[in-house]
Amino acid sequence: MLATYILGKLATNNPSALKILKTKVSKDENWRVQEMLAKAFDNYCMTLGYENSLVTIEKWLTDKNPNVKRAVVEGLRIWTNRPYFKENPTKAIALISRHKADDSEYLRMSVGNALRDISKKYSELIANEMATWDLQNPKIKFTYKFVTKNG
Repeated sequence: MLATYILGKLATNNPSALKILKTKVSKDENWRVQEMLAKAFDNYCMTLGYENSLVTIEKWLTDKNPNVKRAVVEGLRIWTNRPYFKENPTKAIALISRHKADDSEYLRMSVGNALRDISKKYSELIANEMATWDLQNPKIKFTYKFVTKNG
């Protein structure tokens, strides 16, 4: 697991390290490894700068592997405490919300938890986002319940 963290550090100067995180580490079944992947991704973004990482964030969020997408959502929690996203909370909300109806329950849970975290500072922005959601969709309703869950 320490190796995953180190790869996150290395990835800023070595594209092959970032590729290993995305293509190899993300396939590990162990949840602890997935947590380290999320931390490694955050470390990569922090080192490079969150705004400078937007292209990579966008790419990872469009990956087919839900663990890759989750690494972004979970890794950057609490998003609005991070530079760039602190000044641009709507960007963070938009990026995270894209996956409210993802096939992966594991990812939708992370989406809901991340948006709930943001709602503590930006409740009106989250309420505005959720007002656009189709709660007839069971996947979206699942995410909605995590956003609105207390504690």
